Amino acid sequence: MELKLYNTMTRQIESFKPIHDKEVGMYCCGPTVYNYAHIGNLRTYIFEDVLKRALFLAGYSVKHVMNITDVGHLTGDGDDGEDKLEKSARESGRSVWDIADFYTKAFFEDYDSLNIIRPDVVCKATEHIPQMIALIKRLEEKGYTYTADGNVYFSIDAFPEYGKLAKLKLDELKSGARIDIDTNKRNPKDFVLWFTKSKFENQAMMWDSPWGRGYPGWHIECSAMSMHYLGESFDIHCGGIDAIPVHHTNEIAQSEAATGKKWVNYWLHGEFLLTEKGKMSKSSGEFLTLSLLKEKGYDPLDYRYFCLGAHYRSQLQFSFEGLSAARAARLSLKERVKALGNDVPEVRLQSKYIDEFESYICDDLSMSRALSVLWAVLKDNELRNCMKLYLVRYFDRVLGLDLEKEDEESSGSDKEAELQELLKERTEAKKNKDWARADEIRAKISEAGYSVKDTPEGPVLVRNV
Repeated sequence: MELKLYNTMTRQIESFKPIHDKEVGMYCCGPTVYNYAHIGNLRTYIFEDVLKRALFLAGYSVKHVMNITDVGHLTGDGDDGEDKLEKSARESGRSVWDIADFYTKAFFEDYDSLNIIRPDVVCKATEHIPQMIALIKRLEEKGYTYTADGNVYFSIDAFPEYGKLAKLKLDELKSGARIDIDTNKRNPKDFVLWFTKSKFENQAMMWDSPWGRGYPGWHIECSAMSMHYLGESFDIHCGGIDAIPVHHTNEIAQSEAATGKKWVNYWLHGEFLLTEKGKMSKSSGEFLTLSLLKEKGYDPLDYRYFCLGAHYRSQLQFSFEGLSAARAARLSLKERVKALGNDVPEVRLQSKYIDEFESYICDDLSMSRALSVLWAVLKDNELRNCMKLYLVRYFDRVLGLDLEKEDEESSGSDKEAELQELLKERTEAKKNKDWARADEIRAKISEAGYSVKDTPEGPVLVRNV
């Protein structure tokens, strides 16, 4: 398998070639643990999981590092706004340490329920302050910093390649930027590496440093921790596209200024999940969590299947109708897989389906097409069941849908099983042109709170929300 991935840095699909043969270093921006992750955040982690599984399928070992931002991230992506943890602590009456611990545990409960493979290294910002201070000192020694009113800033004018990921032009950044946020900055796009003074007094999380007692800026965290665990140059950095213009841009600048060499070879970014009101975000105060989906009777893997139906670089419109269709399709898959039995061939199959599946995986993770191969296998009447089951298991190594595993108890599962039988009966009635019986069954399904939606895989049940 030759894996080809879209590199945000070059804006091109490129053949993936790791720095070290068959070993991949991958860093993924983790959560800021001041609130629950919303399902838009979780879409990015599903994409990163699919990427890691594709790398495994291609024969690579992967060292996956993910940070936990438990200090220093302000409500703005730059240096403006309030510390998110401080804000959450004040509103809830709990300490910032309790807030961070609670939402870190909640995040990994979601992570596990979506069948996402955990990172090899999960690094908390609060446990890596010495690494951040050491990196800031390197930048200071090389002349990339200045101190103003107690804070240490990175000077973007000292780094001519600033903005290359987002295709920003350095000479145009001064004129269009806001200048009323921090008058200490020489350039409005300069960013804080270390705070000893901010607009907020009595910060709960502070550490001693050569520049005074304070706390790190958000951007320095990822640079320091990724290089600590993966080295000064590594293969892949992932995140959401909203991180490109500020966070990832600043990460590149400080990392490459410190080391004098290329930091990351491949940048991969996941697109937004949209609602009727636009991009899902916590700042709006209106967002959906995985727990809410579960309360409505959905299995977390229904949402995983829903996300697999769109390319990670395409915006995805969320609706409960779409999620219900994904649930129905996933349950139909599991029903078909269950009927295959347990016997599989003892040797690796050579199959056109494997070639086709791998070609879609290698084409920048074209998961919806890969899913279509799975459906084709299950509908192929010429394949023996044991061969189908072999292919299902092979494909599910990347899909991560646990197609042979019994779902955890979820509301409505027994009722849906009965309705699935009605749906089969309705399909048979339509084949026999018994329109009256077909309409009668549709009415029963509607009374139960569901509707029938026609899809390329056949009719499916959609829960009315």
